[in-house]
Amino acid sequence: MKIRKLQKTDLGACADILCSVYNNELWMCRWTKETARAYLQDFFEAKKFVGYVAVEECDIVGALFAHEKIWWNNSEVFIEEMFVRPDRQGCGIGSALLGEVERYIEEKQLAGMTLSTNKYAPAPKFYEKNGFASCEHVMFMAKEM
Repeated sequence: MKIRKLQKTDLGACADILCSVYNNELWMCRWTKETARAYLQDFFEAKKFVGYVAVEECDIVGALFAHEKIWWNNSEVFIEEMFVRPDRQGCGIGSALLGEVERYIEEKQLAGMTLSTNKYAPAPKFYEKNGFASCEHVMFMAKEM
């Protein structure tokens, strides 16, 4: 497996993987390939986009979409989306993608990385295994309309 920077030509494959990861009973999403691609393209076109793909034998098997975020004392990386093809989950691909972001953070001397995820899915345990902690001082809030 190889990790490389995400390119615009990767968006279609990434959209396919996003659909395969989230369109199920656990996440209960209904992504179409078109909406998934447009969603990911918005991240890709962001001014301070940070993105990587995991490639096995020329096939993309996972991706990470993030952006560098200015903060009052030191900038950080906010992970917008990270996903690994369902048949390749549990093989270290997600950890390798996070490792690439860690190298980026160290190189740029940033504060660290943040993200949000569904607390009822397996994802929190994965992130905890990779050194993330729940922040008691931070609350994710939403207003549905």
